[in-house]
Amino acid sequence: MSISVFELFKIGVGPSSSHTVGPMVAARQFVCDLEQQGTLNKTERIEVHLYGSLALTGIGHGTDMAVLMGLEGEAPDTIDVDAIEGRLAGIETHQQLILNGQRAIHFERDRDLLFHKEEFLPQHSNGMTCKAFAGGECLFERSYFSIGGGFVLSEEDFQHREQIATLLPYDFSSAEELMALCDRHGWTIAELAMENEKAFRSEQEVKDALWHIWEVMDASIQRGCHQSGVLPGGLGVRRRAEEHYRELSKQTAEERCKGLAILDWVSLFALAVNEENAARGRIVTAPTNGAAGVIPATIAYYVQFVHDPEEHGDLKDQVVEFMLTAGAIGMLFKKNASISAAEVGCQGEIGVACSMASAGLAAVQGGSNQQIENAAEIGMEHNLGLTCDPIGGLVQVPCIERNTMGAVKAINAARLALRGTGAHIVPLDSVIETMRQTGIDMQSKYKETSLGGLAVNAVNC
Repeated sequence: MSISVFELFKIGVGPSSSHTVGPMVAARQFVCDLEQQGTLNKTERIEVHLYGSLALTGIGHGTDMAVLMGLEGEAPDTIDVDAIEGRLAGIETHQQLILNGQRAIHFERDRDLLFHKEEFLPQHSNGMTCKAFAGGECLFERSYFSIGGGFVLSEEDFQHREQIATLLPYDFSSAEELMALCDRHGWTIAELAMENEKAFRSEQEVKDALWHIWEVMDASIQRGCHQSGVLPGGLGVRRRAEEHYRELSKQTAEERCKGLAILDWVSLFALAVNEENAARGRIVTAPTNGAAGVIPATIAYYVQFVHDPEEHGDLKDQVVEFMLTAGAIGMLFKKNASISAAEVGCQGEIGVACSMASAGLAAVQGGSNQQIENAAEIGMEHNLGLTCDPIGGLVQVPCIERNTMGAVKAINAARLALRGTGAHIVPLDSVIETMRQTGIDMQSKYKETSLGGLAVNAVNC
């Protein structure tokens, strides 16, 4: 399965890549499938059945919103996030959906949007089935699976997913293969990743698109630093980034770089992004929404506290190198384990984001390929076994703070790797396989179901 870096970094909407972005993509794909088959204009009613983790934490993760917006033809990267609440209110008031922005049908939430909390589809824990009816007859139905990071496969695609690929000139399936290819051609990991991306688009287009991804990440930091109030969902979680930003902004330039003050800023950057995510704002899956703050916070750390134009060169080139390197590492986890918390727990989200960020940061600070691999290995090794147990099914507690921990770990992992020679006992491939096995052994109540851990033991007042 060949993967592009732009599949790991996707502009979307919060709060969850697997439970919001994926279902929106799937619902939109369903109405597009209806139109292609010539049955859209015959459709009188739509049913959407949500299974497993999508059903158990769907309300808290915005799955209901995502499905409705997707059925109306919206896409995660272009939807007007500020208009969502008004549109949802209109659907409830008028009991009407506009399929793909074209055909109006009657819609009753309790009848047409069904949550099967005790049933899992066999292919994946994030499954949904869409059905179109006319005159009581089912015209068409199709199942879709949100497999993490906004990736969606239909039931048919799921059965043949290894065959769905673009042939890449320098494809790799393991860290060992990646390192060998780089050694053979004398490339950095980022340079090899760029050669593969050129199978999809020109080098300049890759650079421009990745810089735009960073601009969206940075915008989510900036917006998060200036928003206050209580996050939606009922937990009463107060946004903290704005207050932290006001306090930290009082520091002098010297104070900002003194002692552990830099880590306060790193935590702020991550808080800002994930509070935006929790508020259903515009963010970038990196590689998921639940872990969307780790990589932006790490890049922002590099931009604001490390980058020196005379020593490191053009900032745009450095950000591109960071993201290409991080993307190559993320592909290894996607291919050989998972980036879905519903499959392997939060080690597949925060853990993978930390590993990717560690590698990217080591790369832009001049690390060798061996040091970069070491950084990625450290970043995941110390997130192994991390569970996903969101309180109330919301991507808030412990998710928001967990991003600050992931970013700080990423910085420390890169620093440890850069102080070494690149030699390390545990290969990255072994850590990825260990993560996969740990995810298999992990009980389902710790995999984004909110049936165990903090979700049931924390006092919810």
